[in-house]
Amino acid sequence: MEQLLQINELSVDFQTPNGSLNAINKVSLQMGRGEVVCLVGESGSGKTITSLSIMRLIDYSKGKIVQGDITLDGNSLVGLSQKEISQLRGKKIAMIFQEPMTALDPVFTIGFQISEVILRHQKVSKLKAKEEAIQLLRRVGIPEPEMRYNQYPYELSGGMRQRAMIAIALACGPELLIADEPTTALDVTIQAQILNLLQELRKELGMSILLITHDLGIAAEMADRVVVMYAGQIVEQSKTLPLFEQPHHPYTQGLLRSIITLEQDRSARLYTIDGAIPSLTALPSGCRFHPRCPYATERCRAEEPALESIDDREVACWHASELQQNDHPLRLAAEQRERERTLELSGRRSDAVLDYDSLAEVEPLISVQGLKKHFPVKSGLLQLSKRHVRAVDGVSFDIYKGETFGLVGESGCGKSTLGRVLLQLDRATGGQVLFKGKDLLQQNVKERKNVRSEMQIVFQDPYGSINPRWTIEDIIGEPLWVHESLKGAAKREKVQEVMKLVGLNPSWYNRYPHEFSGGQRQRIGIARAIVLRPDFIVADEAVSALDVSVQSQVINLMQDLQEQLGLTYLFIAHGLTVVRHISSRIGVMYLGKLVEVAPTDELFAHPAHPYTKALLSAIPVADPTARREYAPIQGEMPSPASPPSGCRFHTRCPAATDRCRTEEPQLQSIGTGHRVACHYPL
Repeated sequence: MEQLLQINELSVDFQTPNGSLNAINKVSLQMGRGEVVCLVGESGSGKTITSLSIMRLIDYSKGKIVQGDITLDGNSLVGLSQKEISQLRGKKIAMIFQEPMTALDPVFTIGFQISEVILRHQKVSKLKAKEEAIQLLRRVGIPEPEMRYNQYPYELSGGMRQRAMIAIALACGPELLIADEPTTALDVTIQAQILNLLQELRKELGMSILLITHDLGIAAEMADRVVVMYAGQIVEQSKTLPLFEQPHHPYTQGLLRSIITLEQDRSARLYTIDGAIPSLTALPSGCRFHPRCPYATERCRAEEPALESIDDREVACWHASELQQNDHPLRLAAEQRERERTLELSGRRSDAVLDYDSLAEVEPLISVQGLKKHFPVKSGLLQLSKRHVRAVDGVSFDIYKGETFGLVGESGCGKSTLGRVLLQLDRATGGQVLFKGKDLLQQNVKERKNVRSEMQIVFQDPYGSINPRWTIEDIIGEPLWVHESLKGAAKREKVQEVMKLVGLNPSWYNRYPHEFSGGQRQRIGIARAIVLRPDFIVADEAVSALDVSVQSQVINLMQDLQEQLGLTYLFIAHGLTVVRHISSRIGVMYLGKLVEVAPTDELFAHPAHPYTKALLSAIPVADPTARREYAPIQGEMPSPASPPSGCRFHTRCPAATDRCRTEEPQLQSIGTGHRVACHYPL
């Protein structure tokens, strides 16, 4: 295969107030024409810095290539000036950034931003550039491209913004497309659409794609080769199938074992990689992975392994060859330690299977009846409200003590709004929310304050949901001060007690959030939520922003706390494999309404609503031998300000009839604990 991109012994430093910081160390990789290479690893492993180095965008962040070379089509990029490299960006190399809302300029229309790239690199008129931009919008699957051309980024959904980013990247037909976590913030259905689009574009245009992701399911679906990075270095690279069948590096093995699959035993603990990725300011000696490696020896602690060819791949591990032998002493000892650890932590998840026949005789902890939350859409000089966004529109369900009720659906379906209304963070427009038999919507301010000590929330973003200027003691201890008037030593004692409970060192109470990793910050958020020993917790996308290995750690923690403290969860997420593992029952929301509710195993085995079936079919499978053509849901979710008549899903449902277009289906029972809102259940 003809080589397009070659990176040789690349090292990158960043200038900080405390001196030079090495972020990338001797990275080497190659890409052939038309090849898809996936760069995987935890946050902080150096994936994005590698991609930004190729684009020479590190120059704008006090970054500098201090060693090695990057060549594209035989031409070195390292020695080029910014003026010279800017002639290649967009034309020869293009990049799709992780967060399209921040990557797109909010003050310019989508069409202007696409046309700008075309006009910069092609000698065409503005009219011709506009025509090409509209054609690009149509090519990436954006409906009504003529209208979207004149819209601003905030007027587009998350999926359409990402498609617009892809259109900008494709504007001049680049030979290399770098996609940095292009689906991380997207729902599983939109993710399937974007991945399907990338596959089509690769075949049609013959592009090479460098895909950066921490989702190994996506790597299994998309990649020809996989490159695994850890703490600024490549630790393994191989063709996709051999890597998934027999990973050689212990870190790769840990990442693959951390994947949550649809076949896993829901009653068992998830596998986790102990510890966290090291800070670049405090890298360990020897092999950088050795503090977390179950096979580490004295040699690993003292000497850094080089990337060497072993079997059908390159691996940086002193024991890669012998660890492939099932009876090797290092492997046998690690397996024995894992068995002992599993035995020590076994014997939980009593909620994995609930007796739904007996639930009718039990009073639910929370009962939601006809709940509505409508937001006014104001317009005109007088800001008059003529329309309303029906975020939650007549939802009814029960949650029983000790269970985890999962809530899934695309962005904009009303999941998070529903959770906030249950906690009275947003006031309901109508309906009823009973908590322990008392209607929360009829309570006064004092009564609401008292009940909030029993109902708490864990937010999605562990970086934005805690005050960066407060110490950990202040963050976790604030509820103790508000609800129990605890101060001083008494408050600190309780804070340290709950820190130990969530796996944080109690001596860290006087540190600040910036000193912790993402997983540790989420543990701080959980500690704050449980410090008052509540009965009910809303977990709003609590693990969506975390790496797969850290995600498993937090899920295990949440389930352990549920067993110890008798917690009840409303678990809101778009990661369906995660929801399957942690939930005893699942509700599926679409455009403000529940369309299906069922016990977890029943929902995954026999989805009755076409929308539920489409969600399940879009889940990436971490098995290169099971690659499939994506068949994503067509179209975008309609606006909740003007929902369709009849069944709200009929505009995207392949089986819709005239009845679906005119008559709204109600939730009806089709089995024990299984209800569906569909005229023609599957």
